Amino acid sequence: MSATTACPKTRAFQLRVNPLTGDSEWIVVEEGGDREELEEKTSKNLLATTSYLDMLNDSYRNWAFRAAIEKTIKKPCHVLDIGAGTGLLSMMAARTMAKFEEASEAKVSACESYLPMGKLMRRVLRKNQMEKKVSEILDSELLGEGLIPTLQQAHDMLLAKNPQTVPYRATTYGQLVESPFLWKLHDLFSNEINLSDGIHLTPAGLERVIGIKKQQYVMHCTAMSREIRLLSEPFKIFEFDFWKKPESHGEIEMSIKACSDGNVIAVISWWVLQLDEEGSIFYSTAPRWTNCPDNGMVENCIPGNENWCDHWKQCVWFISGAGLPVLKDKLVLFKAAYDEIKISYHLKCDDQTCCNNFNFGNCLLELSPERVAVYGDKDWRSGFINAMRNTLNVRSAPLCIIADDSVFLTILISYLSKNANTISSFPGLQEKGAQYLQAIADSNGFSMDRVKVIGKRASYLLTDNLIQQKVDFLVGEPFYYGNEGALPWQNLRFWKERTLLDSILSEDVVIMPCKGILKVCAMSLPDLWRSRCSLKKVEGFDHSVVNETLGACGNLPPLLEGPCLPYYIWQCGEVEELSEILPLMEFNFLEPIHACSRKIKVILDDTIEFSKLGICHGFALWIDWVLDNKKSLLVSTGPISRYWKQGVKLLSKPLAVNAAYSFAEIEAFFDHSSGEITISSFSPS
Repeated sequence: MSATTACPKTRAFQLRVNPLTGDSEWIVVEEGGDREELEEKTSKNLLATTSYLDMLNDSYRNWAFRAAIEKTIKKPCHVLDIGAGTGLLSMMAARTMAKFEEASEAKVSACESYLPMGKLMRRVLRKNQMEKKVSEILDSELLGEGLIPTLQQAHDMLLAKNPQTVPYRATTYGQLVESPFLWKLHDLFSNEINLSDGIHLTPAGLERVIGIKKQQYVMHCTAMSREIRLLSEPFKIFEFDFWKKPESHGEIEMSIKACSDGNVIAVISWWVLQLDEEGSIFYSTAPRWTNCPDNGMVENCIPGNENWCDHWKQCVWFISGAGLPVLKDKLVLFKAAYDEIKISYHLKCDDQTCCNNFNFGNCLLELSPERVAVYGDKDWRSGFINAMRNTLNVRSAPLCIIADDSVFLTILISYLSKNANTISSFPGLQEKGAQYLQAIADSNGFSMDRVKVIGKRASYLLTDNLIQQKVDFLVGEPFYYGNEGALPWQNLRFWKERTLLDSILSEDVVIMPCKGILKVCAMSLPDLWRSRCSLKKVEGFDHSVVNETLGACGNLPPLLEGPCLPYYIWQCGEVEELSEILPLMEFNFLEPIHACSRKIKVILDDTIEFSKLGICHGFALWIDWVLDNKKSLLVSTGPISRYWKQGVKLLSKPLAVNAAYSFAEIEAFFDHSSGEITISSFSPS
């Protein structure tokens, strides 16, 4: 077995974002650099939110790749491993070849483009006394990590003719579905038709002025299976042979028979990996409601043979508008195309025009599906409308500042008060936000003469003396474009902005929301806890050195705790609330952020009383935004709403809820300088 030659010092750039300001900076990451400690902390924050740990905890996946590698490698050879990860698959290959008499002729070469992961891999290899590297480069969409150009380069420059590969083949499948929930995630215009509040984010004639990016969205579709009607049987779309050089582009056209009357809202797709040439080892991301349609059923096709896995979800491709009506037993023309990074679809019936043309893309604002659903939610809108109407009526010509990226609040203020002067910061939307307001102003009955968009943080107003009068209203949802996947409290940058603007706020300024309340609920989360367990041996290889960096939470050594991570709770497999929802910490936006101590420590006076028996695996945390001083109007971002991610703090050891152990403790620290909240949890010993 040949050793890997020492490489010269590697350097790369890594983006770091300040959660309180939204400012970002590129830092240089290099091996053995002077900023090693800073780089390691930044890498931990990023790697903890990836799926590496979940993949390594997927025992069926690990077994399947090991079995395929051992079956494929029949003699010592040169193994190329693309996208190295922790080095698991390369070590499997090296161990397999070490069994042959000619083991000295064996060689393993690996590629890992992400330097922080490469540095972690070297630690794993040293721990196992190996110098080999490993990984797959597959994501839920199959092509999203540059699979095609990577394989093309490998075939052109690195691989022998007719190489043996693991995986051997990948096949993508799709299914036509109807779903009210998926419809709300992309069709704001049709949802607004059912509302009568006078606000038109998507006016008639401008139906697509707000929309989602035309791409596949990864989701745990099994979690919404009760809200999905299947309108076709599963059908094969594309097949990719890894042992052949792939084409850069491809198209396919077929007729799909509808199995029921309905309205096609989306195409749900997944893939099946055939890991060995003979076709005896498979791995799939198929949803639970279907078996793998590959000339019959493939046993053990679903990962873990029923276990929930976070790292491989299904993909959802939304059909534009209100969907495509279909009739049972009628044919739907289905076209699919792929390029080097993505797959796209469009559909039509015999007597209808195409849905989802490949060149579709005329939205002024492209928002996340969850944000589109929020803007079409009647209860969410009415909360802000009532709160704003109650306060705007008492001011004659107020000056209002929108401190975030809320186009809704900008329109709402201009609609309710014809005399209001509004400054919208739009630090993320920037010029696109201004263009959008210009397009819909007439339909909402206001003039852009009274609306100014600065396209920067609200505190920028202090630098150029842009404010000639004191501010009467400072408002936000809060919503910061591009920050949707972060922990809930990263929207506390609204509090930071409020503090920086303190000198220009009037004495009776209205701040909305006026308060944020950090809520907590004890949860049973067996699937998520299992996927975030600390690692020991993975297929015989010691991975204990990766636990801290990858954000392991379960089965940690004493005194160690895992990080708090963002998740859509409703997509986390088996989920159950075990306690009442309790307030943990309050943030008073009527006061500057520095009015608080440097760290806010909150310990519940009463321990969390569990409301039902079960196993507590951790806590869900979120922020409820209080819109008025009477606390009568609030917006909750808790699990009951599926449009926001919650923070999840998992216990190192699950807590059995019974008469002897009926409580746990949790405390929080808010660091106003960094915007981070540190969550610590305790359970009875």
